[in-house]
Amino acid sequence: MNSVNITGRLVADPELRSLQSGESVCRLRLADVSLASGEHTGYVNVSSFGKPGEAAARVLSRGWLVAVSGRLCYREWEGDDGSRRHDYEVVGHVEFLAAPRSNGAGPSDEPAEEVAA
Repeated sequence: MNSVNITGRLVADPELRSLQSGESVCRLRLADVSLASGEHTGYVNVSSFGKPGEAAARVLSRGWLVAVSGRLCYREWEGDDGSRRHDYEVVGHVEFLAAPRSNGAGPSDEPAEEVAA
């Protein structure tokens, strides 16, 4: 079984890109809320493909609280300097939980929205 569930706040605005196949992918980076209470904050890379990814890129911005459920993926590539690089990321569903806090106020009263990958 390969299943991951994470809740956290976006640390940067989403990046929307188009693949050579024409499909779009939205890349997100979030700080894991459950890890942030300890000594170290955990950062997680997330990808959401197709229409759901486009919706995430359109609505989300830095500071949004999101829940992600999906699968853990491993990828390898060769860097510009010829070194072997690797990374893990979660590919899956993104649920919009709360807008960023503004002026010290609490989370937004906007309804949560779910986006499937």
